[in-house]
Amino acid sequence: MAELSILIPARNEEFLARTIEDILSNIEVDTEVIVTLDGQWADPPVVDNDRVNLIYVSQSVGQRAATDLACKLSKAKYVMKVDAHCAFDKGFDRKMIEAFEKTGDNVTMLPIMRNLWIFDWKCYHCGKRWYQDNKPDKCDSCGKADKIRRKMLWFAKPNPRSTSYCFDSEPKFGYFEDYKHRPEYEKDKKEKGLTQSMSIQGSCFMTTREKYWELDLGGEKLGNWGGQGIQIACATWLSGGEVLVNHNTWYAHLFRTKAKFGFPWSASGRDQQRVKKNVRDLFWVKGHPKQIRPVSWLIDKFYPVPGWSDEDIKNLKETEFKP
Repeated sequence: MAELSILIPARNEEFLARTIEDILSNIEVDTEVIVTLDGQWADPPVVDNDRVNLIYVSQSVGQRAATDLACKLSKAKYVMKVDAHCAFDKGFDRKMIEAFEKTGDNVTMLPIMRNLWIFDWKCYHCGKRWYQDNKPDKCDSCGKADKIRRKMLWFAKPNPRSTSYCFDSEPKFGYFEDYKHRPEYEKDKKEKGLTQSMSIQGSCFMTTREKYWELDLGGEKLGNWGGQGIQIACATWLSGGEVLVNHNTWYAHLFRTKAKFGFPWSASGRDQQRVKKNVRDLFWVKGHPKQIRPVSWLIDKFYPVPGWSDEDIKNLKETEFKP
Protein backbone atom coordinates (compact mmCIF):
# COMPACT_ATOMS: atom_id res chain seq x y z
CA MET A 1 0.00 0.00 0.00
CA ALA A 2 1.37 3.41 -0.98
CA GLU A 3 2.29 5.98 1.66
CA LEU A 4 1.24 8.89 -0.55
CA SER A 5 -1.24 9.19 -3.40
CA ILE A 6 -0.76 12.13 -5.75
CA LEU A 7 -4.17 13.14 -7.11
CA ILE A 8 -4.28 14.89 -10.49
CA PRO A 9 -7.56 16.15 -11.98
CA ALA A 10 -6.95 16.65 -15.70
CA ARG A 11 -8.93 17.90 -18.65
CA ASN A 12 -7.31 18.81 -21.97
CA GLU A 13 -3.90 19.12 -20.28
CA GLU A 14 -1.05 19.28 -22.77
CA PHE A 15 1.67 18.68 -20.16
CA LEU A 16 0.04 15.94 -18.08
CA ALA A 17 2.33 13.14 -19.32
CA ARG A 18 5.42 15.28 -18.65
CA THR A 19 4.15 16.15 -15.16
CA ILE A 20 3.71 12.46 -14.33
CA GLU A 21 7.15 11.66 -15.72
CA ASP A 22 8.63 14.38 -13.50
CA ILE A 23 6.84 13.02 -10.43
CA LEU A 24 8.07 9.47 -11.03
CA SER A 25 11.65 10.61 -11.52
CA ASN A 26 11.70 12.55 -8.22
CA ILE A 27 9.81 10.38 -5.71
CA GLU A 28 11.82 8.60 -3.01
CA VAL A 29 9.18 6.75 -0.96
CA ASP A 30 6.21 4.53 -1.81
CA THR A 31 4.24 7.09 -3.81
CA GLU A 32 1.60 6.48 -6.47
CA VAL A 33 -0.12 8.76 -8.98
CA ILE A 34 -3.90 8.69 -9.53
CA VAL A 35 -5.21 10.73 -12.47
CA THR A 36 -8.82 11.51 -13.31
CA LEU A 37 -9.23 12.21 -17.03
CA ASP A 38 -12.27 14.44 -16.84
CA GLY A 39 -14.18 14.01 -20.08
CA GLN A 40 -11.14 13.74 -22.35
CA TRP A 41 -8.38 11.18 -22.90
CA ALA A 42 -4.82 12.37 -22.34
CA ASP A 43 -3.09 13.77 -25.44
CA PRO A 44 -0.22 12.96 -25.57
CA PRO A 45 -1.04 9.68 -23.81
CA VAL A 46 0.31 8.81 -20.37
CA VAL A 47 3.04 6.14 -20.46
CA ASP A 48 2.03 2.89 -18.74
CA ASN A 49 3.58 2.52 -15.28
CA ASP A 50 2.73 0.37 -12.25
CA ARG A 51 2.69 3.49 -10.05
CA VAL A 52 0.18 5.33 -12.24
CA ASN A 53 -3.58 4.74 -12.19
CA LEU A 54 -5.94 6.40 -14.65
CA ILE A 55 -9.67 7.02 -14.18
CA TYR A 56 -11.59 8.11 -17.27
CA VAL A 57 -15.05 9.69 -17.11
CA SER A 58 -16.79 10.35 -20.42
CA GLN A 59 -18.72 13.41 -19.18
CA SER A 60 -16.85 16.18 -17.37
CA VAL A 61 -17.62 16.32 -13.63
CA GLY A 62 -15.42 19.30 -12.70
CA GLN A 63 -12.06 19.76 -11.02
CA ARG A 64 -13.16 19.20 -7.44
CA ALA A 65 -15.26 16.12 -8.24
CA ALA A 66 -12.45 14.73 -10.40
CA THR A 67 -10.09 15.07 -7.43
CA ASP A 68 -12.64 13.28 -5.25
CA LEU A 69 -12.77 10.37 -7.70
CA ALA A 70 -9.00 10.02 -7.55
CA CYS A 71 -9.05 10.17 -3.75
CA LYS A 72 -11.66 7.39 -3.59
CA LEU A 73 -9.18 5.08 -5.30
CA SER A 74 -6.45 5.88 -2.77
CA LYS A 75 -5.61 3.69 0.23
CA ALA A 76 -2.62 5.79 1.30
CA LYS A 77 -2.35 7.68 4.58
CA TYR A 78 -1.50 10.92 2.74
CA VAL A 79 -2.90 12.52 -0.39
CA MET A 80 -1.47 15.41 -2.39
CA LYS A 81 -3.57 17.20 -5.00
CA VAL A 82 -1.49 18.73 -7.79
CA ASP A 83 -2.25 20.45 -11.07
CA ALA A 84 -1.40 18.67 -14.33
CA HIS A 85 1.36 21.14 -15.27
CA CYS A 86 3.92 20.98 -12.45
CA ALA A 87 7.50 19.93 -11.73
CA PHE A 88 8.97 18.76 -8.42
CA ASP A 89 12.00 18.76 -6.16
CA LYS A 90 14.00 15.56 -5.75
CA GLY A 91 12.54 13.65 -2.80
CA PHE A 92 9.63 16.07 -2.37
CA ASP A 93 7.39 13.22 -1.18
CA ARG A 94 9.82 12.06 1.50
CA LYS A 95 10.43 15.63 2.70
CA MET A 96 6.70 16.33 3.00
CA ILE A 97 6.01 13.09 4.89
CA GLU A 98 8.92 13.78 7.26
CA ALA A 99 7.42 17.19 8.04
CA PHE A 100 4.01 15.62 8.78
CA GLU A 101 5.67 13.19 11.17
CA LYS A 102 6.83 16.22 13.18
CA THR A 103 3.64 18.30 13.01
CA GLY A 104 0.95 15.65 13.35
CA ASP A 105 -2.00 15.11 11.05
CA ASN A 106 -4.20 18.16 11.72
CA VAL A 107 -2.40 20.09 9.00
CA THR A 108 -2.67 21.09 5.36
CA MET A 109 0.84 21.51 3.97
CA LEU A 110 2.34 22.76 0.74
CA PRO A 111 5.88 23.10 -0.59
CA ILE A 112 7.46 26.36 -1.70
CA MET A 113 5.95 27.32 -5.07
CA ARG A 114 8.22 28.25 -7.96
CA ASN A 115 7.31 29.13 -11.56
CA LEU A 116 7.62 26.46 -14.24
CA TRP A 117 9.26 27.55 -17.50
CA ILE A 118 8.23 24.85 -19.96
CA PHE A 119 9.24 26.19 -23.36
CA ASP A 120 10.25 29.03 -25.63
CA TRP A 121 9.48 29.64 -29.29
CA LYS A 122 12.70 29.92 -31.29
CA CYS A 123 13.43 31.16 -34.77
CA TYR A 124 16.00 28.74 -36.18
CA HIS A 125 17.05 31.29 -38.82
CA CYS A 126 18.31 34.02 -36.51
CA GLY A 127 18.00 32.59 -32.99
CA LYS A 128 15.32 35.02 -31.71
CA ARG A 129 13.32 33.50 -28.81
CA TRP A 130 9.94 34.25 -27.22
CA TYR A 131 9.18 33.24 -23.63
CA GLN A 132 6.32 30.74 -23.26
CA ASP A 133 3.84 32.64 -25.41
CA ASN A 134 1.55 31.97 -28.35
CA LYS A 135 3.48 31.04 -31.49
CA PRO A 136 4.49 34.19 -33.44
CA ASP A 137 3.21 34.46 -37.01
CA LYS A 138 6.68 35.46 -38.11
CA CYS A 139 10.00 36.47 -36.59
CA ASP A 140 10.12 40.19 -35.80
CA SER A 141 13.92 40.12 -36.11
CA CYS A 142 14.53 38.44 -39.48
CA GLY A 143 10.98 38.51 -40.87
CA LYS A 144 10.90 34.79 -41.65
CA ALA A 145 8.17 32.38 -40.55
CA ASP A 146 9.10 28.88 -41.74
CA LYS A 147 11.47 27.85 -38.92
CA ILE A 148 9.76 29.01 -35.72
CA ARG A 149 9.61 25.96 -33.48
CA ARG A 150 8.95 25.21 -29.86
CA LYS A 151 12.04 24.58 -27.75
CA MET A 152 11.21 22.52 -24.64
CA LEU A 153 12.93 23.51 -21.38
CA TRP A 154 10.93 22.22 -18.37
CA PHE A 155 12.83 24.43 -15.94
CA ALA A 156 11.84 25.44 -12.41
CA LYS A 157 12.78 29.11 -12.17
CA PRO A 158 14.68 29.87 -8.93
CA ASN A 159 12.61 33.02 -8.34
CA PRO A 160 10.03 33.99 -7.33
CA ARG A 161 9.63 31.57 -4.42
CA SER A 162 6.10 31.93 -3.10
CA THR A 163 5.55 30.97 0.54
CA SER A 164 2.76 33.15 1.93
CA TYR A 165 -0.82 33.68 0.74
CA CYS A 166 -4.01 35.38 1.88
CA PHE A 167 -7.50 36.35 0.73
CA ASP A 168 -9.44 39.58 0.90
CA SER A 169 -13.03 40.32 1.90
CA GLU A 170 -14.52 39.34 -1.53
CA PRO A 171 -12.91 36.71 -0.99
CA LYS A 172 -10.15 36.90 -3.60
CA PHE A 173 -6.80 35.10 -3.45
CA GLY A 174 -3.62 37.14 -2.98
CA TYR A 175 0.08 36.84 -2.27
CA PHE A 176 0.95 37.94 1.27
CA GLU A 177 4.42 39.45 0.89
CA ASP A 178 4.18 41.54 4.07
CA TYR A 179 3.82 38.45 6.26
CA LYS A 180 7.19 37.11 5.04
CA HIS A 181 8.91 40.00 6.86
CA ARG A 182 7.25 39.53 10.23
CA PRO A 183 9.28 38.19 13.19
CA GLU A 184 7.08 35.11 13.68
CA TYR A 185 7.55 34.07 10.04
CA GLU A 186 11.32 34.54 10.15
CA LYS A 187 11.57 32.67 13.47
CA ASP A 188 9.50 29.68 12.26
CA LYS A 189 11.41 29.51 8.97
CA LYS A 190 14.76 29.45 10.76
CA GLU A 191 13.84 27.10 13.62
CA LYS A 192 11.30 24.75 12.02
CA GLY A 193 11.61 25.13 8.25
CA LEU A 194 7.80 25.50 8.34
CA THR A 195 5.82 28.75 8.24
CA GLN A 196 2.12 29.43 8.65
CA SER A 197 0.04 30.73 5.76
CA MET A 198 -3.40 32.31 5.95
CA SER A 199 -4.41 30.76 2.62
CA ILE A 200 -2.98 28.68 -0.23
CA GLN A 201 -2.71 29.06 -4.00
CA GLY A 202 -4.46 25.73 -4.71
CA SER A 203 -2.24 24.07 -7.33
CA CYS A 204 -0.58 21.78 -4.77
CA PHE A 205 -1.53 20.81 -1.24
CA MET A 206 -1.12 17.76 0.96
CA THR A 207 -3.08 16.39 3.87
CA THR A 208 -4.10 13.02 5.24
CA ARG A 209 -6.69 11.09 3.29
CA GLU A 210 -8.83 11.05 6.45
CA LYS A 211 -8.71 14.86 6.73
CA TYR A 212 -9.48 15.26 3.04
CA TRP A 213 -12.84 13.54 3.55
CA GLU A 214 -13.51 14.87 7.04
CA LEU A 215 -13.16 18.48 5.88
CA ASP A 216 -14.76 17.87 2.45
CA LEU A 217 -11.85 19.49 0.61
CA GLY A 218 -13.23 18.55 -2.81
CA GLY A 219 -16.88 18.33 -3.79
CA GLU A 220 -18.78 20.36 -6.35
CA LYS A 221 -21.06 22.26 -3.98
CA LEU A 222 -18.96 25.41 -4.26
CA GLY A 223 -18.51 25.18 -8.04
CA ASN A 224 -16.43 23.08 -10.38
CA TRP A 225 -13.38 25.36 -10.47
CA GLY A 226 -11.84 28.31 -8.62
CA GLY A 227 -11.59 29.37 -5.00
CA GLN A 228 -10.24 26.00 -3.91
CA GLY A 229 -7.25 27.44 -2.10
CA ILE A 230 -9.46 29.65 0.07
CA GLN A 231 -11.86 26.74 0.66
CA ILE A 232 -9.06 24.43 1.81
CA ALA A 233 -7.37 27.03 3.99
CA CYS A 234 -10.63 28.05 5.71
CA ALA A 235 -11.73 24.45 6.22
CA THR A 236 -8.34 23.67 7.80
CA TRP A 237 -7.83 26.74 10.00
CA LEU A 238 -11.44 27.16 11.10
CA SER A 239 -11.78 23.50 12.12
CA GLY A 240 -8.82 23.84 14.49
CA GLY A 241 -6.04 22.85 12.11
CA GLU A 242 -3.05 24.65 10.67
CA VAL A 243 -1.84 25.56 7.16
CA LEU A 244 1.93 25.28 6.76
CA VAL A 245 4.49 25.86 4.02
CA ASN A 246 7.43 23.43 3.98
CA HIS A 247 10.60 25.36 3.16
CA ASN A 248 12.64 22.18 2.76
CA THR A 249 11.12 21.33 -0.62
CA TRP A 250 9.40 22.90 -3.63
CA TYR A 251 7.23 22.39 -6.66
CA ALA A 252 7.03 24.53 -9.80
CA HIS A 253 3.72 25.51 -11.40
CA LEU A 254 2.90 26.67 -14.92
CA PHE A 255 0.90 29.90 -14.76
CA ARG A 256 -1.69 30.36 -17.48
CA THR A 257 -0.66 33.90 -18.33
CA LYS A 258 -1.08 33.60 -22.10
CA ALA A 259 -4.06 32.83 -24.33
CA LYS A 260 -2.44 29.53 -25.29
CA PHE A 261 -3.08 28.19 -21.80
CA GLY A 262 -6.85 28.43 -21.55
CA PHE A 263 -8.50 27.09 -18.43
CA PRO A 264 -9.81 23.55 -19.01
CA TRP A 265 -12.87 24.07 -16.79
CA SER A 266 -15.45 26.83 -16.99
CA ALA A 267 -13.99 30.04 -15.58
CA SER A 268 -16.44 32.74 -16.60
CA GLY A 269 -16.79 35.83 -14.45
CA ARG A 270 -20.25 34.64 -13.38
CA ASP A 271 -18.89 31.23 -12.33
CA GLN A 272 -16.10 32.83 -10.31
CA GLN A 273 -18.50 35.19 -8.54
CA ARG A 274 -20.75 32.23 -7.72
CA VAL A 275 -17.82 30.36 -6.16
CA LYS A 276 -16.90 33.41 -4.05
CA LYS A 277 -20.49 33.71 -2.84
CA ASN A 278 -20.62 30.01 -2.02
CA VAL A 279 -17.36 30.27 -0.04
CA ARG A 280 -18.74 33.22 1.92
CA ASP A 281 -22.01 31.42 2.57
CA LEU A 282 -20.20 28.31 3.80
CA PHE A 283 -17.63 29.89 6.13
CA TRP A 284 -18.91 33.44 6.79
CA VAL A 285 -22.65 32.79 7.12
CA LYS A 286 -23.74 29.17 7.65
CA GLY A 287 -20.57 27.64 9.02
CA HIS A 288 -18.69 24.57 7.82
CA PRO A 289 -19.83 21.36 9.60
CA LYS A 290 -16.43 21.11 11.35
CA GLN A 291 -16.02 24.85 11.97
CA ILE A 292 -15.07 25.81 15.54
CA ARG A 293 -13.59 29.24 14.81
CA PRO A 294 -15.16 32.27 13.07
CA VAL A 295 -13.55 33.80 9.98
CA SER A 296 -12.66 36.90 12.02
CA TRP A 297 -10.37 34.70 14.16
CA LEU A 298 -8.29 33.97 11.06
CA ILE A 299 -8.20 37.64 10.00
CA ASP A 300 -7.14 38.69 13.52
CA LYS A 301 -4.45 36.01 13.58
CA PHE A 302 -2.73 37.41 10.47
CA TYR A 303 -3.76 41.07 10.90
CA PRO A 304 -3.14 43.36 9.09
CA VAL A 305 -4.25 41.53 5.95
CA PRO A 306 -4.41 43.18 2.49
CA GLY A 307 -8.02 43.79 1.42
CA TRP A 308 -9.41 43.77 4.97
CA SER A 309 -10.10 47.27 6.32
CA ASP A 310 -11.06 47.86 9.93
CA GLU A 311 -14.61 48.52 8.68
CA ASP A 312 -14.62 45.18 6.81
CA ILE A 313 -13.58 43.36 9.98
CA LYS A 314 -16.13 45.21 12.12
CA ASN A 315 -18.94 44.32 9.71
CA LEU A 316 -17.76 40.72 9.54
CA LYS A 317 -17.78 40.31 13.33
CA GLU A 318 -21.29 41.72 13.55
CA THR A 319 -22.80 39.32 11.03
CA GLU A 320 -20.57 36.23 10.80
CA PHE A 321 -21.26 32.65 11.85
CA LYS A 322 -20.29 32.15 15.49
CA PRO A 323 -19.56 28.54 16.48
